[in-house]
Amino acid sequence: MSISNLSEGERAAAKASFRTLLAASVETLRDYVCDPDGQWAIKGFIDTKRNVYSISSDTKITSKILEIHIFPRVLEFAREIGFELKLCEHQNHYPDMSFVSLADPRIRFAVDLKTTYRSPKNQSRCNGFTLGSHGGYFRNRGLTKNILFPYETYAAHFCLGAIYDRAPASSIDDTMIVNLEDLTSITSVMSNMQFFVAEKWQLASDRSGSGNTANIGSIDLIPDILSGQGMFALLGEGWFDDYWMNYGLIQAPDGHGGFSKIKKLRDFVTYRGGDLALLNPRRSKLP
Repeated sequence: MSISNLSEGERAAAKASFRTLLAASVETLRDYVCDPDGQWAIKGFIDTKRNVYSISSDTKITSKILEIHIFPRVLEFAREIGFELKLCEHQNHYPDMSFVSLADPRIRFAVDLKTTYRSPKNQSRCNGFTLGSHGGYFRNRGLTKNILFPYETYAAHFCLGAIYDRAPASSIDDTMIVNLEDLTSITSVMSNMQFFVAEKWQLASDRSGSGNTANIGSIDLIPDILSGQGMFALLGEGWFDDYWMNYGLIQAPDGHGGFSKIKKLRDFVTYRGGDLALLNPRRSKLP
């Protein structure tokens, strides 16, 4: 079923309701995953001999374990609001979680789990994260390759994020093995988690997120992430879609007799004849 079968009013109402409910549920996650002192309750892996092995602070590892950790709570949330929760079956496919309404299967939402750590030198900034591909299913929104449902059939695309303090490397011993009784002697690789919910277009920058791969990059100033003040916040979702669907594909005069690919939002808005006053510049620090 296509989301096009929903009117804009139905889509907006469903999205607003889902976001409100998801945001309220996310408010409870910190207490669920952390000890009273703010340390992540996950310390490591345990074997049948009751040995506990410490874990690495590698973000790919911690992100996956956190996803497993919160899954029971997310599943409970889906059931409470009358949705079926479908997980992505393949690594690097989109999204991490799909919520499908049991009452009206046309209503479905993509939710991607994002984790990032605060900068040790500037607590108002984080390492940033990627927001999915801007090629493939993003450009051709009826495709089913590398995505659970066609992109166009989701009523909205959300990020469920966690920002945390990463334990100093000097305090982490990847080779540490302790008995279960000494579990608390292992330093948690994450602490002081702060969870948030936003639509992914609200968190986007105008830069690619990971080297040569076709990923959308996020903003990295934490107050702007928490308030959804990405570079498209004033322009709107339509501009986000248009920019990233055409990222690097449009060439414009470079002022020197040649042409260059458009990879900056200001250049794109100028090319499209948009209002430059609606640009929301990417901030690197607080005023």
